[in-house]
Amino acid sequence: MGAGGQMSEPNSPSPSPSPLQRVPHTKPPFTVGELKKAIPPHCFHRSVLRSFSYVVYDLSLVFLFYYITTYFSLLPSSLTVLAWPLYWTLQGCTLTGVWVIAHECGHHAFSDYQWLDDAVGFVLHSSLLVPYYSWKISHRRHHSNTGSLDRDEVFVPKPKSKLSCFSKYLNNPLGRVLTLAVTLTLGWPMYLAFNVSGRPYDRFACHYNPYGPIYSARERLQIYISDAGIFTAGYVLYRLVLAKGMAWVVCVYGIPLLIVNAFLVLITYLQHTHPTLPHYDSSEWDWLRGALATVDRDYGVLNKVFHNISDTHVAHHLFSTMPHYNAMEATRAIKPILGEYYQFDDTPFYKAMWREARECLYVEPDEGGSEKGVFWYKNKF
Repeated sequence: MGAGGQMSEPNSPSPSPSPLQRVPHTKPPFTVGELKKAIPPHCFHRSVLRSFSYVVYDLSLVFLFYYITTYFSLLPSSLTVLAWPLYWTLQGCTLTGVWVIAHECGHHAFSDYQWLDDAVGFVLHSSLLVPYYSWKISHRRHHSNTGSLDRDEVFVPKPKSKLSCFSKYLNNPLGRVLTLAVTLTLGWPMYLAFNVSGRPYDRFACHYNPYGPIYSARERLQIYISDAGIFTAGYVLYRLVLAKGMAWVVCVYGIPLLIVNAFLVLITYLQHTHPTLPHYDSSEWDWLRGALATVDRDYGVLNKVFHNISDTHVAHHLFSTMPHYNAMEATRAIKPILGEYYQFDDTPFYKAMWREARECLYVEPDEGGSEKGVFWYKNKF
């Protein structure tokens, strides 16, 4: 399997293109309508029963893993030291899948009923300390403005001139380790609370503030409801701390949640950060080119655990109301039409994370190039 716009067929004698071959940035020779016609109509069907089957399956695993922890006290201490990290890993990955289902609800891809999507998404996201409506609104704007340096909402790269003064001092192995550690542990709550790595606004932006610049007046009630969900989840955790103790809550819930947050940031970062992907200013950007400025990634066995959120992300940006369980078939259908505009990189995610942290530091137009509104990742200071 290759990248740079192609996925080679098994046993193909021709070499695969390099995963670092730039994708085209010119106007595509196809339309969204042509892509949609290539996808079997049933791929757009949203089944309530099938969607709920994934909720039941994931939550069953969550409760099973928790139930197993109730027997950890019977283990010798040498095994307990191994059992808890195993639980954290399994629970964190499974809860990431739960997070993805709630994300699908926010896209109205769970069912044909908006109220049902919002009810399920609100409960699942609030249980993971995510303000459902607040993030749903900003994420919708991300999908409307993907790849735009002026209007995209998350992981908006900066030009070299706007980098912080200490950025060049972090451009080394130790600096990258520190940057990645902070990003994976604090990146998600910092984005929600302080809009870190988000679109710049003319005043303080926060996902918990109904009167902040992210939201309009008609959206304020939804932000209050989101905040109420977070407050309720926080109160439940407070009561659990009183009943079970802080250590129990941290071990059973807190550390798996940190893993969820880390994967969420990593997945989003790698979907939109790649040496071959362009970004556009307002003089060049259009919706289709922006939607194509993303990359499908391979997480191995975690692809299924994460409900294929990473290896079908291009199709997701083109048709975000399509349920995840049909996205693989849709991806296969549109790849021949996308051609070089389709980007897939099967580099293991931990290697890709390190490479992108090294190569993708800022964006600039190519020196001497004719397209001044097309920006590419660079790393030279």
